[in-house]
Amino acid sequence: MSITTRKARLSDADALSDLSMRSKQSNGYDDAFMEACRDELTVREEDFRTTDYWVAVDDGICGMVGLMPDADGKAAEVCALFIDPDHQRKGIGQMLWDLVVEDAKSRDLASLYLYADPGATAFYEAQGLETIGQEPSGSIPGRTLPHMELKLVPDLKVSD
Repeated sequence: MSITTRKARLSDADALSDLSMRSKQSNGYDDAFMEACRDELTVREEDFRTTDYWVAVDDGICGMVGLMPDADGKAAEVCALFIDPDHQRKGIGQMLWDLVVEDAKSRDLASLYLYADPGATAFYEAQGLETIGQEPSGSIPGRTLPHMELKLVPDLKVSD
């Protein structure tokens, strides 16, 4: 298996939406839950105006990550990190995570944040993210998601 990465193209939008749905459902969610998440997991061409996407590719797209910088240019949301179910646990998530962190550092961002699927918190904690709160799900009323952050620039100390 020789996995490469590249920037996603507008023409990838449907494939990214499909990948998002398949990856999310591999966490054991039922069809009703997935249908409630469909809109939130759909990648539209207009999303490319605010979000940079990268894909992992072998014979086809097998992983994706999205980074949406805040308007102030100090932080960015990792708004998607999905791996094809047949390619999970093969280091692709780590490869894409490392790529997005390096990109964020090249932009001099102070932090990355995300709203994690509860089943993914262990992966993100292993990457150094900390849970800083809980946020309501954008799809499922009454459900909350861990709000996690990775500081890329340590807090500055002010001397006396």
